[in-house]
Amino acid sequence: MARKSPLDDPQKAAYAWARYRRLMRFMLLLTIGVVALALALLYKQGSAATVHFYIATALGIGFTMLLTGGLMGLVFLSSGTGHDESVTDLSDEHDRKD
Repeated sequence: MARKSPLDDPQKAAYAWARYRRLMRFMLLLTIGVVALALALLYKQGSAATVHFYIATALGIGFTMLLTGGLMGLVFLSSGTGHDESVTDLSDEHDRKD
């Protein structure tokens, strides 16, 4: 039987999700800054790139950074709340039966 997760407590869950949202706001601001810097550097080089190149660059950098930040934030949320420790490893029990 699975142990109770600390995220089952509404107060702990609210605190953890608030921390996750704060992390994502920071990542959004950082992403906007990095995208703006990258676009400014590309524009400053004076290459003959089209507007589609700038849009693809902005979307590629933005999507990658936000996805990475979101997934890492979920790892921090799971580990920081003790949710990882509440998971039972059933593979050990299966190995002992063999």
